[in-house]
Amino acid sequence: MADYYVLFLKNVLVVSLAMNMGLIWRMRYEDEENLTPSWGNMLHLHGSGLYAQKNSRIQEEEEEEEEAHASKKTHILTTTLSSAAPDGLESVVINLDHGDPTMYEEFWKQKGEETTVVTSSWQHISYFSDVNNVCWFLEPGLVSAITALHRTVGNAVTEGRHIVVGTGSSQLYQAALYALSPVDGPGPMNVVSAAPFYSSYPLMTDYLKSELHKWAGDAYKFNKEEPYIELVTSPNNPDGFTRQDVVKGDKGILIHDLAYYWPQYTPILSPADYDIMLFTVSKSTGHAGSRIGWAVVKDREIAKKMTTFIEINTIGVSKESQIRAAKILQAVSDGCIHHNRKEAETNFFDYSYKLMAERWKRIREAVNKTTLFSLPSFPQETCSFSGRTFGQLPAFAWLKCEGEIDDCESFLRRHKVITRSGKHFGASMKYVRVSMLSRESEFKLLTERLPAIKT
Repeated sequence: MADYYVLFLKNVLVVSLAMNMGLIWRMRYEDEENLTPSWGNMLHLHGSGLYAQKNSRIQEEEEEEEEAHASKKTHILTTTLSSAAPDGLESVVINLDHGDPTMYEEFWKQKGEETTVVTSSWQHISYFSDVNNVCWFLEPGLVSAITALHRTVGNAVTEGRHIVVGTGSSQLYQAALYALSPVDGPGPMNVVSAAPFYSSYPLMTDYLKSELHKWAGDAYKFNKEEPYIELVTSPNNPDGFTRQDVVKGDKGILIHDLAYYWPQYTPILSPADYDIMLFTVSKSTGHAGSRIGWAVVKDREIAKKMTTFIEINTIGVSKESQIRAAKILQAVSDGCIHHNRKEAETNFFDYSYKLMAERWKRIREAVNKTTLFSLPSFPQETCSFSGRTFGQLPAFAWLKCEGEIDDCESFLRRHKVITRSGKHFGASMKYVRVSMLSRESEFKLLTERLPAIKT
């Protein structure tokens, strides 16, 4: 009888292993067209290993969103460069759709205890940080670190301004729209940005179908005699160019998204001095997972309304994330001030500038080896922070497919390179946005694959 039970358990184990391997295989290959498994299906797995049945209405909404946003079609990164890849490196999918700043990991690994934050369980229990501040949940240490970094780099005026912290600059963008849109207006406030514009602007603007504001498209095409909010992203996402406002109307309000106005991406020419300026640690230092952004706001009432939006939305911002961000920003400032040329790794902006310059050199060399692609050129300017003279080194490459290739995203997808189509940025499908911020293994594979692609 004992032998019978042993045999029975062995059979059960074999069947269980087979079912799990089948599930893994299905998850890996269930979406052949998109090359990678979808976030949606991954999140709808039951504990039993069976896919949940989706409600038809939810399915339709997801399909609409998938059409509207390329990131819903690019899914999970699968570029582990494992030697177990069945067809060698040619079979590896390179996902460069998202601007995930993993490029910065190596620098921060060197810092160790210098940027480590330890908190006790009794700390940070209260909702409140500084009740005398307009943004009452903003940690004083983060205020000091932000103002010190802007002063050191010289990229933004902070004196006499109000700082509002948010869960990333995306929340701050929505807070700014709320603060700038009159509640008693004749209709929703028009929101515009010059194409190619950041692909998430239309989605975030219209996501809640608010009666306060609506996406009105390309600023170059806006000619209504109505109030409007213009988003000025400089350097621009996706093409990397320096931007100014376009509409020039007398009924407009400007929001300046300066996420990339840092010396590893662009020459710093002067301190930015605008009414509302948005920044984020995700692109300044690479800590996207901390979800911390800040707005530098001139008008107190606008800052109060933005704070109210975040208060209603999330009742503040995580103190742990703020304290971690403050520690990192302060370390960046200290590294710039005490920088020794013999120890370049202590200066974050020196390190990251050299890395970005080297990557742009390599991708231009790769593109120049083929007639299928082209990249924009940028004028040389002198950076007031570093003293270097250089052109833009954007976080994204605005790659164009030349000749008869009309859908660049689909063309590259067939060669297992995942990018985001120009159509999501209000531009031609001959363009794609390619992240320059990936890990070295992925970037190296990209620069090797591009010249080898044939029509």
